[in-house]
Amino acid sequence: MLNNKSVLVTGGTGSFGKAFIRTVLDRYPDVRRLVVYSRDELKQFEMQQLFPQSRFPALRYFLGDVRDEQRLRRALEGIDIVVHAAALKQVPAAEYNPFECIKTNVLGAQNLIEACLDNKVERVVALSTDKAAAPINLYGATKLCSDKLFVAANNVTGNRDLRFSVVRYGNVMGSRGSVIPFFMAKKDDGVLPITDPRMTRFNISLQEGVEMVLWSIENAQGGEVLVPKIPSYRIGDVATAVAPEAEQKVIGIRPGEKIHEEMITASDSFNTVDMGDYYAILPVGMPQTIEQYCEANGGKPVEPGFAYNSGSNPDFLTVEELRDLIDKHVIGQAID
Repeated sequence: MLNNKSVLVTGGTGSFGKAFIRTVLDRYPDVRRLVVYSRDELKQFEMQQLFPQSRFPALRYFLGDVRDEQRLRRALEGIDIVVHAAALKQVPAAEYNPFECIKTNVLGAQNLIEACLDNKVERVVALSTDKAAAPINLYGATKLCSDKLFVAANNVTGNRDLRFSVVRYGNVMGSRGSVIPFFMAKKDDGVLPITDPRMTRFNISLQEGVEMVLWSIENAQGGEVLVPKIPSYRIGDVATAVAPEAEQKVIGIRPGEKIHEEMITASDSFNTVDMGDYYAILPVGMPQTIEQYCEANGGKPVEPGFAYNSGSNPDFLTVEELRDLIDKHVIGQAID
């Protein structure tokens, strides 16, 4: 799929970007070019120690910000496939610095779309978040806006062989700034701060996120928001899995946080399709009907009123399962 193709990853030095780059290098030895596009020179230097160009001649490290459309246009010359992972993601930081988040997550998304339209890009997959469904914080609102931009971009592709799609998933286990590394850093204090014992979240591993993006590159028809079927966890169970002897101190939810996260709302159910391992939220007003999409792609419509919520999700991780996953995806990856 990616052999003899040129691929660019925005935000390529982040947790997802490094996992994606590693997978592509392992799985597609004949990838023509693999471009890491990001704005932090130190992170690029550190990543070059892990993936030096002497061993991986297809790799390129390209300094740039998605806020800079001209730089994006230059970086996208000769690129076939784009994975858009660049974003400002911290909820409290976005609440305090709202327009900075808008510049990157919304204006940056449009810059990328324009640059892709003006180059010969074939596929674009943008990473989203569960916080984009019925958002109550600015970060989620910017990602919803970004999702809408990428979906609508399919309306102006003309006769280009270009498809834009979105993948939306929950908290990535062990990613920078997520709860598990935070708890692990705090466990020796003997007290773990819990926002709310009722709080639940969806859970996905980095590699599962990578596999979903690769699936989307190959299979998305353009305009879908793809959502994985993944388990949930309770925040108190995560704390118990990390430090069973530690006290759990309830500190209250932060501004802009939900008790439970959603990935598909009941309002989305009327244009959502069950694809087996994934759901696809189809764009309103697409040229084919939902039935035609299902016939062509092997899905089936969900029931009207269906919603996908981390609190009502039938699949919950136990403390033992969480501990095993932490050993594999957080501690194990840190050792690797």
